[in-house]
Amino acid sequence: MTYDCLVARRPSKRDFLRTARAWNERARLVESESFAQSDFFDPRDKVQVKYEMLRSHHVDRASVSSASRQHGYSRESFYTTAKAFKARGVLGLVDEKRGPRRPRKLTQDVQEFILAEIKSDPSVSTAALVDRVGRELGIQLHRRSVERFRGAIKKKR
Repeated sequence: MTYDCLVARRPSKRDFLRTARAWNERARLVESESFAQSDFFDPRDKVQVKYEMLRSHHVDRASVSSASRQHGYSRESFYTTAKAFKARGVLGLVDEKRGPRRPRKLTQDVQEFILAEIKSDPSVSTAALVDRVGRELGIQLHRRSVERFRGAIKKKR
């Protein structure tokens, strides 16, 4: 009998870095000697690469151009990284979640319109709501946006 299923498998470093939004897809562009000479430095760890890029400029006095190039970044990225680090410390080096933070088209007016439609006809379909919003408000919503909104309404009750 094998007990492999009972032992919790530790995630690989790659999986961990991806989950933490710290995986460096551009690790092959890192040319810094620090990363070539020591196993301590991992070019796949984006947070470490960004920190070392900033450190090489501020401590080793490398130019911004040189520091950014050696670590696989542009000068613009250097300044963006430096600004984020100054504002938030090491947490500023972790990439933010990508994509929209909230539905852009589902404004307060649209939500109120949908709520009024549901109140007048609780059995109205999502497709019909999307169609009505398009006709009445001139806004093309995705069916899934309306489904999520309806789900949020049910949770609040």
